[in-house]
Amino acid sequence: MTPPLTQADIDREIAEVHQARAGERANHPDRDFAPYRSSVLRHPKQPLVALKDPEAAELAGPVFGVADVAPFDADLTRQHAGEPLGERITVQGRVLDRDGRPVRGQLVEIWQANASGRYPHQRDDHPAPLDPNFSGVGRCLTDDEGRYAFTTIKPGAYPWRNHVNAWRPAHIHFSVFGTAFTQRLVTQMYFPNDPLFPYDPVLNSVTDERARQRLVSAYDHDLSVPEWSLGYRWDIVLDGPAATWMEEGR
Repeated sequence: MTPPLTQADIDREIAEVHQARAGERANHPDRDFAPYRSSVLRHPKQPLVALKDPEAAELAGPVFGVADVAPFDADLTRQHAGEPLGERITVQGRVLDRDGRPVRGQLVEIWQANASGRYPHQRDDHPAPLDPNFSGVGRCLTDDEGRYAFTTIKPGAYPWRNHVNAWRPAHIHFSVFGTAFTQRLVTQMYFPNDPLFPYDPVLNSVTDERARQRLVSAYDHDLSVPEWSLGYRWDIVLDGPAATWMEEGR
């Protein structure tokens, strides 16, 4: 019987890949990044198939309009009758193109675990408490300066069974939709100084240290709201040398 993978096994594999890729710049994390076991199992193994009628995907796909996004959608602490548990935070930033120009009217969506590190999902069986006052989803549109803003709860770390004692750092998933559904980009925002960074094969699938750092938000005291929340700032750059790395490429 094969012994279960330990954190030491994963650490060694991460170090080997990072050493082999030292100094390289790439446009996307490896889809078959071996230390990230579930990615190896589910990443595409066949060549991409070109759509003969790309407009059909738009005609049959979901749509949204400005009227579908309400101001309270961006405040995840006010979506239920009671207050959610946990550390209240404000997350703000801008969506920018490669030349630093604002991307206006962009639909930005987030989803995340609650303060205990659990998602309200039927397949999440992490034995941490669900919060009846926190669904963990929100959305907003960027303004004329490309700015977005969310009020939410700092998510907790959670185990994910990639290997023995595997824990994900606290993070918030972000989705940026572009001008069409097929342009959607998905990424994750992390919190500064998280002790789990070195142990996480998902974050470390981004082999360029500078690119990994662009996934980490910055604590911004000016964004902290007195008697209410702590502030974090995180900009999303869609392309160019300072681009934010996305889960499905750019």
